[in-house]
This record gives sequence, C-alpha cells and structure tokens, in this order.
Amino acid sequence: MALRKIPIRRAGNRHNLFMGGDRELVMFAGALAASLIFTAQTWLATGYGLVMWFTALWSLREMAKKDPLMRKVYIRHLRYSQDVYPARSTPFHKNTRLQRKLYR
Repeated sequence: MALRKIPIRRAGNRHNLFMGGDRELVMFAGALAASLIFTAQTWLATGYGLVMWFTALWSLREMAKKDPLMRKVYIRHLRYSQDVYPARSTPFHKNTRLQRKLYR
C-alpha cells in the first residue's frame, strides 16, 4: 500500500510579514519616522525621517530574507545568554553500582 501524499499549500504557512519585513518592526520604524517628521515639522526632520524609514525598511527586508523569524530568535538568544552558567551537580549525589563501574 502506497503512502498517501497530502500537499501543504504555501498560503497556509506564510510568515507574518508586512512590506517585506517583520510586521511589528516595520510598523514601529514607520511610527518612529512619522513621529519625527510630524513633531519637528521642518524640512531637515522630514529628510532625516525619510532616510531613517527607507534605511529601516531596507534592513528589515534583508533580515526577513535571511530568516523571517530572526526577531524571535534574537529575543530568545537574549533571554538565554548569561555570563556564567552554574553547575548542576552536587557532591552529595549517590552513584549506583553501575555508575561506579563506568568511571573506574
């Protein structure tokens, strides 16, 4: 009996991207650029805001091309990275007879 093949469609497995980058980071960069433009209301601030927006959009698109889940991976990396990982062993552990034979 042959195995049954079930096709997995791409539309059901797409990552949550907006304008080619991570959705939350793209919207946050847009909000920062818009707040810079509208609060300062000068041509210089408008130029800086547009440059910041297009630079952020380009870098977030490149990041999403490498790995669409890069933000989640980086946040997990920050959570797990420590300077020192303490040892979990204890000097009071009783080894069984089999374990004593392995280490002689």
